Amino acid sequence: MQVFIFVLIILVCVFLALIVLIQNPKGGGLDSSFSSANQIGGVQRTADFLEKGTWSLAIVLFVLCLASAGLQDNSVVAQPGQFEEAAPQQQQAPAEEAPAATGTEEIPAEGEQ
Repeated sequence: MQVFIFVLIILVCVFLALIVLIQNPKGGGLDSSFSSANQIGGVQRTADFLEKGTWSLAIVLFVLCLASAGLQDNSVVAQPGQFEEAAPQQQQAPAEEAPAATGTEEIPAEGEQ
């Protein structure tokens, strides 16, 4: 279900972007180029249609985003202390076992090896 809503959100975003790009902020947009088609088709004003489409798609996008947030899996709720990282414990490297100097070791003479 989440994938379906995600795909719908993407489609609504694309359509919303296209409708916004079609509009001309100075009122010239599609209204000026389709003036004769507006009279034949019975549509009073294309700008009103595009504005209503923009608002409709914006509302649909808002509702889909709320639905997507509501359908998210809530089972992954962090328990207190679950994600707290413990202080790293410094482990000392094991010391190499060197023979302990007791003072009774024999030191080889220069000629004996």
